[in-house]
Amino acid sequence: MPELPEVETTRRGLAPLLTGRKVLAVHVHNGRLRWPVAAELVQELPGARIRQVRRRAKYLLLDTRRGTVVIHLGMSGSLRVVAMDTPLEKHDHVEFILAGKRSLRLRDPRRFGAVLWTREAPEAHRLLCALGPEPLGESFDGGHLYAIGSHQQRPVKSLIMDGRVVVGVGNIYACEALFAAGIHPLRAARRIARERYRHLAEAIRTVLAEAIEAGGTTLRDFSDSQGRPGYFRQCLQVYGREGEDCTRCGTTLRRRVIAQRGTFYCPGCQH
Repeated sequence: MPELPEVETTRRGLAPLLTGRKVLAVHVHNGRLRWPVAAELVQELPGARIRQVRRRAKYLLLDTRRGTVVIHLGMSGSLRVVAMDTPLEKHDHVEFILAGKRSLRLRDPRRFGAVLWTREAPEAHRLLCALGPEPLGESFDGGHLYAIGSHQQRPVKSLIMDGRVVVGVGNIYACEALFAAGIHPLRAARRIARERYRHLAEAIRTVLAEAIEAGGTTLRDFSDSQGRPGYFRQCLQVYGREGEDCTRCGTTLRRRVIAQRGTFYCPGCQH
């Protein structure tokens, strides 16, 4: 599943291609995505100009004066801008015809993605209104994690993967950030001191920022808006490396299942 760095990489790739362009038409080739594509999108968006391309958590937001297109890439979705006469591929389900004979296409083999339309402020949308702060934003720090986690018994990994606490810390990046901070993923959230939460917040910021600069983590078929894969996977310290030696202390890395997610860690470095 594309995580926050992959979505931000996509946003950065799309922004210069879409900002200022007028949408001439919307074609829905298969509207049976995670939620049906609303008829209002097809009716109301054409003629509007895309003012900016934003991201909130793992959602891409295409802002216009008429409303906002809210896009989620689901498990295997991707967005590409191509020449309008480029032949459709099998899983190109939604396309936006743009001025300049270009087309923005959502390709989604598993159809877990979403293309939604809202006339209201997107932050008030039911899918976005309860989300926590952005991990790279000014409102996220160790104090925020401590204030919430100090009263909770659940594992710290579950805490930082909760989108109501902080958005966009998916499984891969949770494992990597906990390793960088030296915190065992199974440690109860309430048993972590404020100072350690400060280190964890900094680790989350660093891991995500590095992944964004590297273009995200390629798993299965993710690629950016120009079809290039991400390369952060080459830098993973623990994720997917069960049975290998820790690069820091040499201890054999382990894997546990926490909340139905494979969790990788070093029993020597993380406590």
